[in-house]
Amino acid sequence: MIPISNNVQIQDHEVVLQAIKSSGPGGQNVNKVATAIHLHFDFKRSSLPNFYKNRLMIYKDHHITQDGCIVIKVQKHRTQEANREEAIQMLVAIIRKAIIVPKKRKATKPSKSSQRKRLDKKTKHSKLKASRNKRIDY
Repeated sequence: MIPISNNVQIQDHEVVLQAIKSSGPGGQNVNKVATAIHLHFDFKRSSLPNFYKNRLMIYKDHHITQDGCIVIKVQKHRTQEANREEAIQMLVAIIRKAIIVPKKRKATKPSKSSQRKRLDKKTKHSKLKASRNKRIDY
């Protein structure tokens, strides 16, 4: 089981991990050993709560496909185990970020003093620029 929060977990059979050949570092083993990991998680058909599924569908991330799957490819490390751990950590991070509901913005008005300061600053700046003008009238 992959823990997401205190009471939400992903079953191991819902996550498909496939080892593929890596284009990254690997030395002599780069053409012989499949060290990169391709993770595929179909969250629409998973056991996640509906709130999680809805938030994931709304969330904008390049790992999330249109049909409700999270696809992650990891090839940072030289070993398959390290890449597998990294892929699972990335999956958990994406799901945790997606379930955070952003705060609603409250519309505010600028204060009277801030409006006055802004206009005074504009006036001062325009006078400074006007003083640089070296026109001579004959």
